[in-house]
Amino acid sequence: MKIHRLALVHPGAKLGNDVEIGPFSVIGENVAIGDETVIKNNATVVGDTTLGKNNIVHPNTVLGAEPQDFKFRGEKSLLIVGDNNIIREGVTINRGTAGGGGKTVVGNNNFFMACSHVAHDCIIEDNVLLANGVLLGGHVMLEKGVKLMGLVGIQPFVTIGRYAYVGGHTRIVQDVPPYMIIEGHPAKIRQVNVIGLEREGFSKEQIDKIKESFRALFRSDELNRNKILEQFEKQENVTPEVEYLLAFLRNIEKGKHGRYREVLRASPTIVH
Repeated sequence: MKIHRLALVHPGAKLGNDVEIGPFSVIGENVAIGDETVIKNNATVVGDTTLGKNNIVHPNTVLGAEPQDFKFRGEKSLLIVGDNNIIREGVTINRGTAGGGGKTVVGNNNFFMACSHVAHDCIIEDNVLLANGVLLGGHVMLEKGVKLMGLVGIQPFVTIGRYAYVGGHTRIVQDVPPYMIIEGHPAKIRQVNVIGLEREGFSKEQIDKIKESFRALFRSDELNRNKILEQFEKQENVTPEVEYLLAFLRNIEKGKHGRYREVLRASPTIVH
């Protein structure tokens, strides 16, 4: 381990092999840091926080601080971060609350650009990008491969579906279906995120099927969408990607104010 003499590391913290901690960083008592993770200077990691392996935490980041929630009463809650995440300058990720399952969870291979914020009880899967100044409200879920551009603001309890792309300065107040590009004021679904899907290794056949469902579902009026959904659901040999899109849209219908996770608000253990 390479711990700078000016770092403040609590004796109770658990540090893996080859961990680096820079000057003026603070590591709290209940923190666990995995192998080869680098905490640069002036970073703060506190609370019941676990970082996995090979993460890079840049200056002025604060991980595991108390949630910014009036309902929080000092109960035990967690921040769990996976492996290979890049967390840039000034990022804040708060731990969970009792009303949201008690933990904020971050997966693997995510990139948090400068000054982005992840509020309490959020769930972020893998390969997600938060560009500069992105703000997530509490209980937000970002599924695999989501890309949020600069200064995007996400309403609490919103779910952003797999491989969706949200354009810069967009305010999101309802769930965003997977595979789509959404942007504007008000936010509107524009088209299929073809370039993003190609970069993720989707085949032409898979993308064509998603585009076909997009044209049918999002180029028609809202009144006909239920009928079109029913038609797709009756089809045989629906691809897994389209099947997931249909299920996601059904969940939005079950939700409150267009947010599926909103209906789970009263549950002490919010799950997706």
